[in-house]
Amino acid sequence: MPSELIHEFMRIDHLPHIWCPGCGNGVIMRDVAVAIQELMDDPEVKLNREKVVIVSGIGCSSRAAGYMDFNSIHTTHGRAIAFATGIKFAKPELEVIVLTGDGDCSAIGGNHLIHAARRNMGLTVVTFNNDIYGMTGGQYSPTTPAGDKATTAPYGSLDRPFDIAQLAAGAGATFTARGSVYHVRETIDLIKQGIRHKGFSLIDVYSVCPTYYGRKNHKGGPVEMLRWQKENMVPTARYYAMSEEQKAGKLLVGTLTHSEYPEYTDEYDKLVKRVQAEMAGR
Repeated sequence: MPSELIHEFMRIDHLPHIWCPGCGNGVIMRDVAVAIQELMDDPEVKLNREKVVIVSGIGCSSRAAGYMDFNSIHTTHGRAIAFATGIKFAKPELEVIVLTGDGDCSAIGGNHLIHAARRNMGLTVVTFNNDIYGMTGGQYSPTTPAGDKATTAPYGSLDRPFDIAQLAAGAGATFTARGSVYHVRETIDLIKQGIRHKGFSLIDVYSVCPTYYGRKNHKGGPVEMLRWQKENMVPTARYYAMSEEQKAGKLLVGTLTHSEYPEYTDEYDKLVKRVQAEMAGR
């Protein structure tokens, strides 16, 4: 991360961070900071830093809210989206960004995820998806691939994993996308699109956890795990130029779904004004 970005957008007294060597979470945190910076500098957007709120829950990823120098709140496990919903309701003009892990948002926080998506709340959710519970000891998460090992699945997980982006899309999210810590420029652009989108946005960013997930499943170190992303996660333009045979086993990096639907706080404001007008006319 360039030093000027650190000094502008990070709480220096909270650094260095706690993440393990080779962890991808710092890359994703930087991607979010760069996306915000570029939107602040964009003459068409002019994102107001004072109106950006960073919300996180509990887990490795959620420490990012403490490192980033914005209006921020570090909430309880699985409840980041619930807190973010309250903030957005109280002050709809704020740009509320949720930083969450795969376990945080799709296990204990799963219902908050699907209902915020269903309502089309004006939130941008960035998942730090490392296929494991890292901070609490390497338990398997809802995204751990079937057959892979964890401290709570020493012989391999039997569970079928979630695709968080598909889950959000199925629940009604109007913008879903997939990024990775290898595809930095693409991921920054996807986060920017999510912030600009009017409604619920989710960008599922594949991180790497060499300490718990990689080591237990013989994935190699961070270099090998990033190489896997390079070889198996394909940006949109190249993905759609591939044959069906070439697409086998590959993951698309880019926008997955994008649609329009009324944003919830806008509709709530209209409802309040309509009821007030009706009451005044009585």
